Amino acid sequence: MRAALGLAGLLAAAALAGGCAAVMVGAGGVAAVNALEDRRTAGSQLEDESNEMRAVNRIGERFPEGVHVNITSFNRAVLLTGEVPDAAAREAIGKIAAGLPNVRTVANELEVAGVASLTSRSNDSLITSKVKVRLLDAKRVNPLHVKVVTEAGIVYLMGIVTEPEGTDAAEIARTTGGVRKVVKVFEYCKPTDDACRPPAPAPAAAQKARPGG
Repeated sequence: MRAALGLAGLLAAAALAGGCAAVMVGAGGVAAVNALEDRRTAGSQLEDESNEMRAVNRIGERFPEGVHVNITSFNRAVLLTGEVPDAAAREAIGKIAAGLPNVRTVANELEVAGVASLTSRSNDSLITSKVKVRLLDAKRVNPLHVKVVTEAGIVYLMGIVTEPEGTDAAEIARTTGGVRKVVKVFEYCKPTDDACRPPAPAPAAAQKARPGG
């Protein structure tokens, strides 16, 4: 089971560049998801990736050791999770994140604590994979619309979602084994908004013309 869930997490992260389909594995089998369904603009996706790399470099230069920081950027909103030695480091890292280009908000969830063990981090990765698989199997929320981050058994949920989608995703995460707490860091929209408007139904296939018709 653990091997299957680990594979699911790896496949879920293997979205190909250029909007190609990625493959996700759920309890019910294999499903394809299209990166074009991401509710962020292409520009936002690129900025998120760039800011995550910038943050890793800047924090690594300022704090080469003694901290464990995860940086997740989604639609220019940055989430900081992990462990730092003191409140001063927590504040300094928050300022680094806030100073990144085009960052709108920073959710600083860093804990003043000892650096998490490899066992704890592996367990967090397993929980993240389990939540992603359950989101896929439930078919109530598009997994591409929800970013799952786990730290010390606490699951953080990011993404651009409607309120019902956010409620469903949180309930799925809350009832996943090993999860201690769920924190929603969602950006909400309405079904009438461009980002969250349901896709138009595919046009019915045209009937083939009969010979001589």
